[in-house]
Amino acid sequence: MEENQGKYGTGRVGAGGDRGHSHNLASELGVVEQNILLRIQDFSDPRQEWRRLFSELYGTFLLVIVAAGGGMMSQAFPGVISRTAAVVAPGLMVMGIILFMGKISGAHLNPAVSIAFALRGDFQWRRVPGYVAVQLLGATLACLLLQAVIGVSATYGSNYPAADYSAGAAFWMEALLTLALVSVILGTASGAQNVGLLGAFAVGAYIALAGLWGSPISGTSMNPARTFGPDLAGGNFSDYWVYVAGPLAGAVVAVGIAFILRGAGGGRSGSGAAQGDLFTEAAKERPGTPGKRDQ
Repeated sequence: MEENQGKYGTGRVGAGGDRGHSHNLASELGVVEQNILLRIQDFSDPRQEWRRLFSELYGTFLLVIVAAGGGMMSQAFPGVISRTAAVVAPGLMVMGIILFMGKISGAHLNPAVSIAFALRGDFQWRRVPGYVAVQLLGATLACLLLQAVIGVSATYGSNYPAADYSAGAAFWMEALLTLALVSVILGTASGAQNVGLLGAFAVGAYIALAGLWGSPISGTSMNPARTFGPDLAGGNFSDYWVYVAGPLAGAVVAVGIAFILRGAGGGRSGSGAAQGDLFTEAAKERPGTPGKRDQ
């Protein structure tokens, strides 16, 4: 009897121990889950803007490594890199950048794109200066590195109006090319198309296409940062205004066309494409209603 009671008592203690172990394990798992949630919240915290800024710096660095590197390598190794290869490569690079980190910062890589998104209402104006600053820095670092490695001036990787064409002609070419580029970007970012990361293929393909037919006149920059980097590293800002005014003018007109085609921006889809998925702010959200998808 005592033996049996001892057995039963031992059994009850064992069961209680098992329950206590399970409770401790559940508590430990709760702590792990809380830590994961805290890390996610920390990653989404607007104070973590540096992640987006680093993403833009790194992305623009990679873009300019390819875009300016083609011209510089062509100078160092004449006849090795064709014009076709030099203008298609940036499109492929942009495609890759959007696919691997577009969700972090929106992968603008271009001051004209950042300003266009802000004008559209999909991106906060307060964040534009930081994006533009790191885009210019990334482009400059890329060209300084290329200059050191290849051993030729970064000016060979920059953009200048063709010898037989005026700066005015180059301006109109840059404005036209950027108009179409920003139209593609805004269109694929909208809720109407809802193509998500597949927009990378549209944007990359357009950049390659624009380079194939537009590069002889202006060099097909479409990006003030892409031209700023080699000009600063090479110390030659000849006609740089063309590559600031042209892309900005084209971007502004593209925003107007987007309004005509799809109405006002600021919806969840466009804002998500412009800002990435880190704490997306949609202008059209109202209390008690789901975020509105832009057209």
